[in-house]
Amino acid sequence: MTIIPPFRDPTAPGNSLIRRQDWDRAPWNRWTFQHVRDLLPTTQVWRGAGPASLLPVDLRDIDAIPFAAEGQAYTIGSFLETSYADGLLVLHGGKIVAERYLNGMTPHTQHLSQSVAKSVVGTVAGILIGHGVVDPAASLTHYLPELEATAYRDATVQHVLDMTSGVAFDETYTALDSHMAQLDAASGWKDRWNPNWPTHVWDLILSLKDLECPHGTSFRYRSIETDVLSFVLQRAAATPLAELVSRELWAPMGAEEDAYFTVDAAGYALGDGGFNATLRDYARFALLHLRGGEIDGRRIVSTEWIAGTRFGADPTLFGGIYQEVLPAGAYHNQFWIEDTARGAYMARGVFGQLIYIDPVADFAAVVLSSWPEFVSTARMRTALAAVRAIRGALSS
Repeated sequence: MTIIPPFRDPTAPGNSLIRRQDWDRAPWNRWTFQHVRDLLPTTQVWRGAGPASLLPVDLRDIDAIPFAAEGQAYTIGSFLETSYADGLLVLHGGKIVAERYLNGMTPHTQHLSQSVAKSVVGTVAGILIGHGVVDPAASLTHYLPELEATAYRDATVQHVLDMTSGVAFDETYTALDSHMAQLDAASGWKDRWNPNWPTHVWDLILSLKDLECPHGTSFRYRSIETDVLSFVLQRAAATPLAELVSRELWAPMGAEEDAYFTVDAAGYALGDGGFNATLRDYARFALLHLRGGEIDGRRIVSTEWIAGTRFGADPTLFGGIYQEVLPAGAYHNQFWIEDTARGAYMARGVFGQLIYIDPVADFAAVVLSSWPEFVSTARMRTALAAVRAIRGALSS
């Protein structure tokens, strides 16, 4: 069993210790989400040697924009004051129209994105698919023959892109014996208190032997699917994930700052949630999608893959608790689809991370947060209502 000493939160009264098991929980996450590389092993995602892509600024006053959510009246200003937000950036017409830093965050702070990382990995998958390096219709075992001995044996790359494999994976964040608890330990985020648990993420993937439904029949959110996808990309391109993200996405899109991933004991960059970057670089990622895969005149992702992501999902596979936030929603290519008619889509992460992309309105918003809860339907619906209110005010 590996036990790592507790950390210190310099902002806490008395410079108090943070238990290893609690670093991503409230109230400590108000500090830790902006200081992950001070806590965990990480690997660089190099921004490259070129200039940063342009982000023109045309600031507007959005604080007084009103909206209602969950039976309450808000303004954008009151939303920012009460939502545990750390940063907000709004793009409209290719320009920054609002940019806010809260809770000690600065323009140069890399903030943990949680499952927004999945959409970063999904975009790199789209790039490699466009290059012919990865075939989404191919079986996972074509790239990872070791999976023949697991429940992934008959699943395809597209199944994990869409989280529609039938593999049993308990995503319960607060259960001490769930697959998610094992993933936290295998990734190096938490202590491995059970000596029988896998010691790194690849071993956890190899341990998944059970099906809960046939492949391709239902969307069920499983963080491990992004890690399976990441190993496919690494094997197909013969390149570690962090280097792939740098080479194929971060440097070509003109990121202003390096990003970084947390890594497990085997050196694997955690594709499902370990990505950290600045607010403006998350905005550049959003702008790349708004422009259909181009930025500053450089084609990075194919238009076909972007359009397929927006409009190619099967909403009939999406239901249950997922419709509490997105009643007309779907999931495709590691993105949440607001609806398949308009084609607005988003990257989302626990504790309130959100990148909302609406090419129809030429609008995107990035919200970085440190909520007290892992997930909150009310908070996410409120954040989406705020974003839509800003979009409506700018579009009018």
